[in-house]
Amino acid sequence: MIRFENLHKRFRGRPALNGISFSVERGEIFGLLGHNGAGKSTTLGIALGHLHADEGRVTICGHDVATHRREALGRVGAIYEAPAFYDYLSGRKNLEFFVSLSGHVERARMDEVVGLVGLEKRIGDRVRTYSHGMRQRLALAQALLPDPEWIFLDEPTEGLDPAGIHEMRDLVRHLRDACGLTVVLCSHLLHEVEQLCDRVAILHQGSLVFCGEWRDAAERAPRWRVEADDPLACSTLLREMGAGIGAEADVFLFPPEWDAPEILATLVGRGMRVRGFSRIRPCLEDFYLEKSKQ
Repeated sequence: MIRFENLHKRFRGRPALNGISFSVERGEIFGLLGHNGAGKSTTLGIALGHLHADEGRVTICGHDVATHRREALGRVGAIYEAPAFYDYLSGRKNLEFFVSLSGHVERARMDEVVGLVGLEKRIGDRVRTYSHGMRQRLALAQALLPDPEWIFLDEPTEGLDPAGIHEMRDLVRHLRDACGLTVVLCSHLLHEVEQLCDRVAILHQGSLVFCGEWRDAAERAPRWRVEADDPLACSTLLREMGAGIGAEADVFLFPPEWDAPEILATLVGRGMRVRGFSRIRPCLEDFYLEKSKQ
């Protein structure tokens, strides 16, 4: 288990994290979400020992990252912020150099990882000839070389084309399902996170606004699209009745105990001309936007 406990961090007096606490269970793909500046990279930076928290701590399998870094991070791999390589060296030479800084990896292990990320045909080429997607794969190979149990991925699909995003998604699933890794994933691509993650943590302005299984939480507040001739009056009436406001002007969150036919009858009985009344399938993007507004 990875535990983030009451993390506080300030930069030049400005708060970046305000008491963040959540945990990641072994064997899951966990999504860490938030807008730019929400605190995602700061949270990962503390977890990887690149930053020190002003208060709180991160423990991995019971080891405090700040005080027992070697034990905590010994089985952790990461793509953190923008991966950088020596363009004049081959992909293999880059991997060999970075591995030499912290230990040694057998040639068989390197070949296994290179094949896993799909670079076996280009690993001998200079990195300057690599596409952005190939560089991302090389960064993932570097993170996987120490045979980690946990892997942190900070925007692994950033800048990739649709085919590259699809391939990276399948690779992340393979890391969990076939290799047994636990994955903590930061991404702005909510559609991808929706397909990969059951549990997510949502950060907003340095605070944790949600952590858990987002689908279950979304089902507890069903979303309905209500289209009326007078949308302002309809919205006012629904809010007075106790409905929440959704991500769009004509979307409302109904308490689960509400009976939809009765609500529709009430609207019509109060003089509302309703042209559309339909339930919306839960969507991570809508859920994220609603939580970020709270």
